[in-house]
Amino acid sequence: MERLEIGKAGGQVIEDKEVLGGLLDAFGAIEGRKILVTGGGKLATEFASRLGIESRMVDGRRITDAPMLEVVTMVYGGLVNRNVVAGLQARGVNAIGLCGADMDIVRSVKRPVKEIDYGFAGDVEKVDVKALKSLLDAGAVPVLCPITHDGRGQLLNTNADTIASSVASALASVYEVSLTFCFEKDGVLLDRDDPSSVISRLDSAAYRRYRDSGAIAGGMIPKLDNAFAAVKAGVKRVVITSAGSLGKDKGTVII
Repeated sequence: MERLEIGKAGGQVIEDKEVLGGLLDAFGAIEGRKILVTGGGKLATEFASRLGIESRMVDGRRITDAPMLEVVTMVYGGLVNRNVVAGLQARGVNAIGLCGADMDIVRSVKRPVKEIDYGFAGDVEKVDVKALKSLLDAGAVPVLCPITHDGRGQLLNTNADTIASSVASALASVYEVSLTFCFEKDGVLLDRDDPSSVISRLDSAAYRRYRDSGAIAGGMIPKLDNAFAAVKAGVKRVVITSAGSLGKDKGTVII
């Protein structure tokens, strides 16, 4: 079975040109088939603020009303995705920027309203393995932004970690997949104020304890939920680490 490396870049990685450049260098050096998923939540919040649009988050997930959907579509699908594709092309990587609607690669359903109305937030319904494989077979390197669609013309904002996990899980049926979540820390921290407190290996029981105690909170919760979902779906290796450690044996290994 062929190997496939999937990286996800988010957090402060996207907005820091030097850090992003290091990640693109590391990603570009990876040989073989690969996919990059881009986030950009902090940048979307900044642009929304410039436009006078309030940003609201619940457990690390963005409330996406109609004005916010326009912002994230422009930022994720436009500014961030285009800059990353251009950066990879400059490094000799034949990258192609895509959202979930392109080739119907990632289709989602609008999240139902329960205790919280997340607005135009999408939960992944299916990933088109055949379409992604055709791009990889052609030598292209897909760069996926976290904008999906419902198949009826509606764009949806979908958590980038979920995109990465769902794509990795779907492709695990045809590739030996490694999934790396890259952000501004060296891994999952036991103490958020101590950058040296990286948890080297994390299983689901320990994760539940840390989450219940509040040691793990905020945006790390959806990231870890998606990491464990990928492991359960058969992804060979899942790591959470810093941008500069992509492709290296560092960070938090999810077991």
